[in-house]
Amino acid sequence: MSDGFLFVSLPLAGHVNPMASVAAELSARGRRVAWAGSESFLRPLVGPDATIYPIPLRVHRGGGTRGLASTRARWEGYITPHAKVTRSGIDRAVADFRPTVLAVDEHAVGGAIAAHRHGLPWATMTSTSMELTRPFHGLPKVEEWIRARMAAIWTAAGMPGELPHNLCTSPHLVVAFTVPELATAATPDAEPLWPRHTVLVGPALTHRPPAADFPWEWLDPARQHVVVTVGTLALEHARDFFRRAVDALRPLGDRLQAIMTAPQDFVPDPPEHVLVRPKVPLLDLMPRLDAVVCHAGLNTVTEALAHAVPLVLAPVTSDQPITAAQAAAAGAGVRVRFDGTSPERLREAVLAVLDDPAYRAAAARLQKAFRAAGGARAAADHLEALARRAATDRPVGPAGLGVPGELSELIKGGAA
Repeated sequence: MSDGFLFVSLPLAGHVNPMASVAAELSARGRRVAWAGSESFLRPLVGPDATIYPIPLRVHRGGGTRGLASTRARWEGYITPHAKVTRSGIDRAVADFRPTVLAVDEHAVGGAIAAHRHGLPWATMTSTSMELTRPFHGLPKVEEWIRARMAAIWTAAGMPGELPHNLCTSPHLVVAFTVPELATAATPDAEPLWPRHTVLVGPALTHRPPAADFPWEWLDPARQHVVVTVGTLALEHARDFFRRAVDALRPLGDRLQAIMTAPQDFVPDPPEHVLVRPKVPLLDLMPRLDAVVCHAGLNTVTEALAHAVPLVLAPVTSDQPITAAQAAAAGAGVRVRFDGTSPERLREAVLAVLDDPAYRAAAARLQKAFRAAGGARAAADHLEALARRAATDRPVGPAGLGVPGELSELIKGGAA
């Protein structure tokens, strides 16, 4: 029987998409691959042939909160209930599929607990900048509060003893969908905060669901093209942002066309050079784009930079301010405020990234770094290496895999 890899993700497209690229790469190599999660959510993203162990999800999101309030909402309203409602389903998937390795979203801590329970190695898959950068490393009380939430999840799952380590950071392998050139751009002189067994593979873009319908004939080759998107979680709070974006772009119809990913009622009467669509084939559009205005989610940012497209970054919450700071520090974009930025300032930022070639040149440098990092192929290589290691480093009891000596100091404590 070939090595098996069980993928466990949150029901968020930006988290699933890069993992799906890695899963597809492993499947193409003849490895057994399965998913544990919501069938209705995963199926359109991972394809009709993927093996899915269905788990009903009843979770809440706190996408509109900011700062420390967003941290509380993320843990109390999302991560903790997700772990509770998924743990028995993940256990059943492990027992039936018998994976060699679990590939677990950084915040799907139910997958990490399942790996411990069954004595299996697991890899953390980081599709955001949140855990990779330890945003609260200067706030020990916040880190301790997060660790207490993890400990409560651990105990509620019936696991023995104290919390062994940070459940958002595997002691075996951390796969990050970014590169050092981006992840350290805002802190070039600081020691990286991620553990030594972290591999930065760049964006994994090789697998995506079927593209949304799009009126390609609408695109005017004589004009520049800009996409405005705020992702899924911030959308309910973005009506005013889209209004200001329309006002910012309204005088520019002679030189550009804009595609806004928003409900039609957010922009009820757009000018002729602004197209409003609830969904767009963003990756297919990227080669035709001259700029992206976005919420600074890591996936959208890396998708743009992978095509050397510069950015206007309007972060909303969670890790987005971190990613925005990184992209701006790398020279590949301009950061603006999501709330309160005037149409004039937003127009100024768009024109800056369109007219100053330095922004596109910086984006092209990151594009080169992404290609060298390897993406889904490199991530699959590291997961396979972990599976090979599992053949010799056998489990040492119900708490999990014996960890190589050079990683042992990372098991206790750990960053929140």
